[in-house]
Amino acid sequence: MPISNFPAALQPIIQLGYLEREFQQALHSRLGYRAIADRMSFSVGIGETLTKTRAGLKAPVTTPLAASSNTNLDNGLVPSGFSVEQFTITLDHYAATTDLNMVTSRVGIANQFLQNAAINGEQAARSLDELARNALFAAYFGGNTRVRTTLGAPGVNVAVDDVRGFERVFVNGMQTTVGGGATLLVSVGGNNYTLVGVSVDSSNNATAPGGKSGVLTFSTNVSVADATAGNAVVAINASAIARPNNRATTAALTASDTLTMGTLLNAVATLRLNAVPEIDGVYNCYLDPVSARQLFGDADFRQLFTGATSANQVYARGMINEFLGLRFIPTTEAYVQGHPAINGAVVRRPIVCGKGALIEGGFAGLGADDLAPQNSIVSIVDGIAMVTREPIDRLQQIIAQSWYWIGGFCAPSDVTTSSATVPTATNAAFKRAVMIEHFG
Repeated sequence: MPISNFPAALQPIIQLGYLEREFQQALHSRLGYRAIADRMSFSVGIGETLTKTRAGLKAPVTTPLAASSNTNLDNGLVPSGFSVEQFTITLDHYAATTDLNMVTSRVGIANQFLQNAAINGEQAARSLDELARNALFAAYFGGNTRVRTTLGAPGVNVAVDDVRGFERVFVNGMQTTVGGGATLLVSVGGNNYTLVGVSVDSSNNATAPGGKSGVLTFSTNVSVADATAGNAVVAINASAIARPNNRATTAALTASDTLTMGTLLNAVATLRLNAVPEIDGVYNCYLDPVSARQLFGDADFRQLFTGATSANQVYARGMINEFLGLRFIPTTEAYVQGHPAINGAVVRRPIVCGKGALIEGGFAGLGADDLAPQNSIVSIVDGIAMVTREPIDRLQQIIAQSWYWIGGFCAPSDVTTSSATVPTATNAAFKRAVMIEHFG
């Protein structure tokens, strides 16, 4: 579109590219969660949902081929295949806008124009970072919860704090709703039961961030001793959660359960057991400033740096970079939850991630000519469209400054990685991150 359609006061700013540079600078935030995502593009004209298929590995062969069976055309061999699994990304549309009245802000028009762009950029960055965080944590909360209400007598229905991770089970690599033909083995209070149904409460009472309270239905009666309020409920394929002193649930955390170096090492060990790839040689650990502060108070951490040449730098900067196989990334977007059982206390959640823990799908048609009308300028910055619309009101005074993004995030599973292919692998469906819960 011709720049001449815009007011003369703004034409030099647009021609020099000031607006786009201001927007781009604002997008370079320190939020962090989006940075863990591997980006992929949605092609135009394939619908709003994309299903990807990941191939598993075949089990190793450790038995020699017997000479007596090495005959005929097949040489005594039986063909074998490999398993697959699928994950799905759904496109959604996110946007926001700001109006600028050229008359009422005429005195400081250039500054106001750039300020709007900067604020829009920060909003876009923070929005996408929270979308990434929500998708990441939703998968790694899965299959871990606790009993909400003690059963009055043995029964099949158990009320729990969060049903995420229990609603679907992988069947032939595809996520299938739990039911009579697709069951899930679940530990309730330490004993195993077969889950055959899940229902979500009409009024959500979950304490877990983003959680959904509900009722789990089992094929046989659950004892009262197992279904006692506060007892752990863990699916056989639950995501790994590391807690200080091996606490069984979030509600069981006490004031002594602060973040320690040992807890972080346990998280690193779990990722390595599952052969999760590192990110440039280490795993990323996202944590808030209080979690980092608790780590500085850990006795093992202090001992690690006693007499070390790097100790002065680490303590002087008040932050930690790369050690223990981890890259520490401070963020203010980490989940902070009110403690479920202790008034006034909080639970904090660092998360340790390996490569491929999150996938971002962006729409390839973002900012295409047929989507950008002739009376606007559309700039794509870090996968986000910045739209500046010329005044089209009757008085030619109001400019609209907007941003939009079309895409989605998902955490891919790794159910095909099992002890048959990686002997140390765990049963977790989602293996590429480990969430840590500690008292804060």
